[in-house]
Amino acid sequence: MTYRAGIIGTGGIAGMGILGMHDEEAIGTEKIDASHAGGYASTDEIELVAVADIDEETLTTFGDAWEIPSDRQYLGHESMLAEEDLDVVSVCTPSFLHHRHTIDAAQSAAAPDVIWCEKPIASCVSAAEEMVAVCEETGTELVVNHSFRFTDKLQRLHDLVHGQNVLGDVVSVSTQYRMELMRNATHVLDTLVYLLDARPKQVGGYITGENEAVESLDVGQNVVDTAGGGHIVMDDGSFVTVDCTIPRDISSMTLHFIGTGGKLYMNNDDGEWRYWSLEDGEHVEQSLPGIDGAWTWDDDYKRSFANAATHVRDLLNGEDENYSPGVEATRSLEIIVGFYLSHYTSSTVNVPLAQPLREISITSW
Repeated sequence: MTYRAGIIGTGGIAGMGILGMHDEEAIGTEKIDASHAGGYASTDEIELVAVADIDEETLTTFGDAWEIPSDRQYLGHESMLAEEDLDVVSVCTPSFLHHRHTIDAAQSAAAPDVIWCEKPIASCVSAAEEMVAVCEETGTELVVNHSFRFTDKLQRLHDLVHGQNVLGDVVSVSTQYRMELMRNATHVLDTLVYLLDARPKQVGGYITGENEAVESLDVGQNVVDTAGGGHIVMDDGSFVTVDCTIPRDISSMTLHFIGTGGKLYMNNDDGEWRYWSLEDGEHVEQSLPGIDGAWTWDDDYKRSFANAATHVRDLLNGEDENYSPGVEATRSLEIIVGFYLSHYTSSTVNVPLAQPLREISITSW
């Protein structure tokens, strides 16, 4: 069986490339495999049949590059959702539009069984929760593209941490990644949530006000997103520090877990994952079973979109359970919003957020 896919938003992550991630000469002019469209193209059972955007020039460029017939290049997502019968819809628009586009897709005549939404899930917690609720009501699987979850190494590491308990009870974690919080830090925070399988309980934050994407992406629109970080007390008792204040060129994605049964050091930029088991009060370095080497851009990230599309296919076939659901993506968003609230109120913030605070929006691209 061949499933039918549609994409809302025909910019970078949809299939045309992003500055800082892909070759500058190729961006906006040719197909990029590390993308939603590239993921569909790698999966025999899914065919990209329709695309939608409000920018006619961008829409045409994308449609022509990915060989979408002109009558299936829709100016506006409403037209595509009204005209097409789709099994899966990708939402590749800026994060402050995810809420509207996801709900519109879930409730539309297109009736997709899966929505593959870009990260972060939304710009405010209440919007994320409504997205999850509507998808539950319509029987739609909401898959959020926190791409590290779709890499074999991180899935294997999750099994080791939870299935084989290689760290024991995690008590402390320190993390570092590049600015900005919504655009980039959501990756490291979701990795944290995924490996801990925990939810934030209390947050203290610091916001710098810096945003290097304004210059690098040449984007004129003002957004709230900025560099920052802070500390988090998770509901499993672990204490976490987060530093996402550093520009891309000197940053290094690191996570350091300390548990009652061992410790784990992960540096994705340097290509180093190291593990020590705690034996008779001493840390003894060992290999991670089933993991050959560290996570890398070329070996893991570039395959994550193909892996995600395969996961979408498995969900459509009823052969798998969603391992990047909206309810978990909301947890990393709660942390980011908590950082902002804490900084601007000079106080720690309890999670789940009180109802009025769930409406606070942190806009990004």
